[in-house]
Parts: sequence; C-alpha cells; structure tokens
Amino acid sequence: MLIRLLYWLSLAISLVCLGLLETVVVNADADFESVRVRLTKDHSGKRGDPKEKYFHESVFHPHYDGRFADRQLNYEDRKSHLVALIQTYLFTMQDIGAETWLMHGTLMGWWWNRKILPWDSDIDVQMTVNTLEFLASYYNMSVFHYHLPRIPEGRDYMLEINPGFSTVGPFDKLNMIDARWIDMETGLFIDVTTVRPNTTARALGIEGALQCKDKHHYLEQDLFPLRDSVFEDTPVKIPFQYAWLLEEEYSKESLTRTEFERHQWNATTMEWEPIKSVQLHDDFEPSIPLLLKTFTPGINRPQKARPKSRPT
Repeated sequence: MLIRLLYWLSLAISLVCLGLLETVVVNADADFESVRVRLTKDHSGKRGDPKEKYFHESVFHPHYDGRFADRQLNYEDRKSHLVALIQTYLFTMQDIGAETWLMHGTLMGWWWNRKILPWDSDIDVQMTVNTLEFLASYYNMSVFHYHLPRIPEGRDYMLEINPGFSTVGPFDKLNMIDARWIDMETGLFIDVTTVRPNTTARALGIEGALQCKDKHHYLEQDLFPLRDSVFEDTPVKIPFQYAWLLEEEYSKESLTRTEFERHQWNATTMEWEPIKSVQLHDDFEPSIPLLLKTFTPGINRPQKARPKSRPT
C-alpha cells in the first residue's frame, strides 16, 4: 500500500492545468499554430481530409497526431510512452471525477495480463455522453503537466473534445471519435468514444439499448455496473460483461489464442513476447495472426446471464 501511495504521489507531482475553455461549436480542429510545441511543420492529414472531419491523423501513421509528431517511435519507446499515456489519463479522470472504462483492443490487453498489448499503437476508452458533456464544459483544450518516473523532465498531455460529440448526423463516419487525450511530445493519443441511449432500439422495445457513433451497440447490463480492476499498475474500470463483449467483437477464440501479431504468449512470465525469428521494425503494424495453441488466462469470468436479444 505504501509503495502504491508513493507511486501515485510521484505521478501526481506538478499536475498543472494551463487553461479551462468553455465548449464552443466550431467547424475545425485546433489548428497547428495554436497548439504546436516544437515542430515547425504540420504533419497532420488535414489538407487531404473532408472539411467535416474534426480530428486529423498524421500523414505518416493513423495513430499519431501530426501536429505534435513527425515520425513514428520505435517498438520499445512506443510501449513506454503508451503506458505513461494511459496512466496519466486514468489518474486525471479519477482526479476530476469523470468515469471512464477500457474498451476494444485495450480491454483485450487487460484480459491477458492487465497491460497494453505490445503490438498496439493506440488506446481505446469509453465514457457516457453525459460525462463528456461535463468535460467539454470545463476541461476542453486543457493541458496537464506530469512529472513521471520514466519521464523525469515532465510531459504535457492535452484533452481535446470534438465539438460535434453530442450530435448524430450524416457525418458520423468522419467523426466517430468524440475526444482524445494527446501526448504533446510524441503525438500518441487515446481515442475516447461516448456511449449514449439508442432511441431507435428502445422504441422497438429493447430496454437499456445503448450505442456509440462507431456503430457499436450494447445493453446497459453489458457495461454496468462497472468493475474495479488494475491496468498498467493503475486503478481502472472495466465493463461488467467483459468476456461477452470481447467474444462479440473479436471471437471467442481471441481469448485463448497464444500467437498473435508476431508475438507469442509466455504462460510462465504472463507476457506477450516477440517471436525471435521475426524482427519488429519501427513501422510494424498488425498482420494476419496464426493460431498455434490455446491457453486460458486465470481471470474470473462474469456469472451474470447474457442477454437473449441485442440491438441491431
């Protein structure tokens, strides 16, 4: 307990909020000149994207913000900075009282060993639309400064919210991401999507139907009540029906597959390790996985009955 307390104290040193802006409906993202830190050129894909799109990924990789980065990180550096990214995000949301939880590939990483999957280059989380409304009202475009054990010189992280997060319209496919937590040094980011009532499904009699702009559909009992856990040595929330959700999105086989994306699961160390015969380059991207054998992690699965009907 003392060790964990000391860790949190070191993580929280010099948390500085540099600005609090009220939500303003605009038609463009924060431009390069208003947020740039060290680069002299904008490496985002803004010029080639449709004008209705808010967030613009970099021209060199879809999981970097080109306003803050001009290149990809190598394999080891990327893992280290992603860990700092999720730790600072979770601590900040906990500190300001914004409930959030892991989802998609990040939840899969939690399933295996409560860590980020080493081949991942981004992080996915969710929150309710009401929670994001609160953040948009008081924390949009705020910058938080952290001194971290791995980054003693400190690092700035920015919370940027898509002003169209509360609307559902014809351009949803361009604005499926409602907010991002951005590392202003490396350009890495966390995608934040919001869960909201699915009025169409509820009108058809499906109680507790929920949806996201990215077309994922849930029932309230899939997500709530959220469970308390740990991820990258940091307190975290996960959905109640986590195994069901992962099976629905990735297949049941994905929960026991032991060779994936040029990595192999080591049941002794409880780690995903690069296959020695495969050299992982800086531009490594997920490829077609191979199934060699299976292994079931020692994680208790929920006992609550699965829903019989799901929104379409």
